[in-house]
This record gives sequence, structure tokens and C-alpha cells, in this order.
Amino acid sequence: MHLNEETKNSTTVYDGKIFRINKDIVTLEDNSEAVREYVVHHGGVCVLPLTEKNEIIMVRQYRYPLGTATLEVPAGKLCKGEEHCEAGKRELLEETGAVAGEFEYLGEIYPIPAYTTEVIHMYLAKSLSFQSQNLDSDEFLDVVRVPFEEALRMVLDGEIKDSKTMITIMKVWLMLSSSENN
Repeated sequence: MHLNEETKNSTTVYDGKIFRINKDIVTLEDNSEAVREYVVHHGGVCVLPLTEKNEIIMVRQYRYPLGTATLEVPAGKLCKGEEHCEAGKRELLEETGAVAGEFEYLGEIYPIPAYTTEVIHMYLAKSLSFQSQNLDSDEFLDVVRVPFEEALRMVLDGEIKDSKTMITIMKVWLMLSSSENN
């Protein structure tokens, strides 16, 4: 079949807390074989919390693989079997202390489809009220309010580099711009 690969053999080469790595032998459409190595991930969720003052509540946290702190919308991984809507609400509260009166699903993205099964579900949170944060024991971050237009500029100028954050900001900006023009 065109643009399809059939798994002939699959081996787990690493099984960790957050993901596992598989090495598969696949049959290609011309009947030749190839090796596919990829990360199996339960998926994630990200939330763009938008205040009544048109500010995005973001988090700045250290990202060990990159050796730097990044500015991102609140996000986290799904627990096995967890519904992404509930995970989004949980992450929003844990990281920022915010609870959304309105929680709108924005769709899903494949952050790196070449080598991971991860799917990230995006949400827009509005009508926010606040409680206290409840960070994970190994989680340290700063909560930052960024005016929406400033966050958009930061995406366009390359100051915000996190893909889920970039895509969510751009998607919400397009949605809001479209609704203002109708």
C-alpha cells in the first residue's frame, strides 16, 4: 500500500518513567525492509490561560536537555489512561494556581512525528480564578504574565522557541483576530 509501512518486528530497547524507545523492523511499500527507532509517549497537554487584561499566564522553567530556561504556556504529560481535558485543568492549577471558568479545546499537534508518538492537546482557558499552586516535588518554575501582543511578538522574533507554545499562541491569535473581524 502506498505511504504505508508494516511492522515486521518490534523491540523495546529502553523503558523509562516518561517514555520508552522502540526499535522496529518494517516492510516498506516496495517490499524492502528498514529500521525505525522511535519514542513511545503517552502524550501531553498545554493550556493558554488568557486573563481579562489580555495577558497570557506563562511559566519559565529550566529545561535540562537544552541547558536553559524556557518561557512556555503551562503544560504537562498525560498519565496513562488520563483524559486530556482533565490533565489540562490539573496542569493549569498545579503550575499557575489558575482555575478556568471556560475551557476550550483547540485541537492536537504532533510535535515531532519523525521519531515520537507524542500527541499534545491544546486548550484555551478563560474566566480565570486563582488558588494556590501545587507543583510536583521536582518542579521549579516562575509564573509570568505576558501581554498577548508581547507574547506574539516574542514568537515572531524567536524569543519563544517552544513549539507547543508558539503554535498555541498563534492559533489563539488567529481565532481571536477572526472573531473580531466577524
